[in-house]
Amino acid sequence: MGEAEHWEQIYASRSSRQVGWYAAHLETSIEWIAELDLATEDPIIDVGGGASTLVDDLLVAGHKNLTVLELSENAIAVSRERLGAKSDSVTWLQQDVTQSELPSRHFKLWHDRAVFHFLINPQQQQRYKDALLGALTVDGYFIIGAFDLEAPPQCSGLPVQRYSAEMLGNRFAKEFRLKRHHHEIHQTPSGVQQSYVYCLFQRIA
Repeated sequence: MGEAEHWEQIYASRSSRQVGWYAAHLETSIEWIAELDLATEDPIIDVGGGASTLVDDLLVAGHKNLTVLELSENAIAVSRERLGAKSDSVTWLQQDVTQSELPSRHFKLWHDRAVFHFLINPQQQQRYKDALLGALTVDGYFIIGAFDLEAPPQCSGLPVQRYSAEMLGNRFAKEFRLKRHHHEIHQTPSGVQQSYVYCLFQRIA
């Protein structure tokens, strides 16, 4: 089974509130984005946004230039149904980020909670980084949330690459400055605790 089929099956077989990464609100991301004081017109992309409610909260906060990139058509359908007519103000891209075609130097903020850690081979990781560098403005921001070193080695039946803030900082050091990081425990709907590391980077090259 390919990656796209895997995620389509996940979202077809479970409610969006039952998947392991579900959170009613992405509190850390919302707080950090608010503190960046972006203009409401600044382009933001949520990579792997799927059925996440981050797009809802960004719309409520007044952001008007939002893109959600997601591999699963079913996940996008969940979000569009939840948002109703407001979904028409969002750009929805059903794509694999490692093979995406995004506008050049366009986005002021690239947000990723729980995508990069599924990319376990160096070729995938480099394609992700190429997409990030191609699409983000030179002074833009990059927020990433990934499983940290204390987290389980798998998620939703797939292996993950676990990170510390130092490891992520080193991975993106050439083009980004690590501005802050944070660890938090996410409790899944089934009661399992997953440890995440969040990092906020600003592009410098």
